[in-house]
Amino acid sequence: MPFSSDIFPPFPEMAPGEVWLVGAGPGDPRLLTVMAVHALRQANTIVHDALVDPRILRLAAGDAEIHFAGKRGGRPSSQQRDINELIVAEAKKGRRVLRLKGGDPFVFGRGGEEARALVQAGIPYRVVPGLTAGLAAPALAGIPATSRDTNHAVILAAGHRAAGDEGAADWEALAATGQPIVLYMALAQLPEIVAAFERGGLSADTPATIISNATGGEERILETRLSRLVSDAKVSGIEPPAVIVVGANAALRATLAPGMVRL
Repeated sequence: MPFSSDIFPPFPEMAPGEVWLVGAGPGDPRLLTVMAVHALRQANTIVHDALVDPRILRLAAGDAEIHFAGKRGGRPSSQQRDINELIVAEAKKGRRVLRLKGGDPFVFGRGGEEARALVQAGIPYRVVPGLTAGLAAPALAGIPATSRDTNHAVILAAGHRAAGDEGAADWEALAATGQPIVLYMALAQLPEIVAAFERGGLSADTPATIISNATGGEERILETRLSRLVSDAKVSGIEPPAVIVVGANAALRATLAPGMVRL
């Protein structure tokens, strides 16, 4: 049933042959945007990532076709080319296509690549932003992305590419900014990244926090320091998906988290 409230402007209808690139947020279905729920109720083809909570898919229309297109490091995964071809093919059939991605489709979600494929195929599309885990997970753990006491900027960086790979971050240069760095998909490359941070001038005592499975039932939070980040992560057995905060703002959790009532 459509949302009926004087609060909301009219919602756009998902037209046949149209694709919506929609962010599903960090996991908890309650953190979906209203527009994302609206899209889920209209789509008759849904192509979703591995990190989309199964409960979110239960919001889909009963006749919707569900396609899994997950990408997980070190595991058999859908190729981006195949995903692009799938959403284009479904749209050309006249389907109302929802490409559902964890977090935000344009923040390390390859939404830009999919948008480009749609433009090249002449397929109209819309973007529905979602809460990205790099900001939402720390906030829910009591770590502000920015604070006047610690920082006025924050860096979001994908950590799954090794140094020298095309598009890989220059970790030493990022460390030299002195600003907090939020790492996505970084556990596998963590030793290399930490070593580069130290070469870039980050103190061994720099606060660091790992948040694994944010907003999920198996969420784990590990507080440590840069010098112990790799060893503590290994000993704890913490697993992806994980967001890692390295910087002065991570230390704010000690004073902010005790009074926080979790969602």
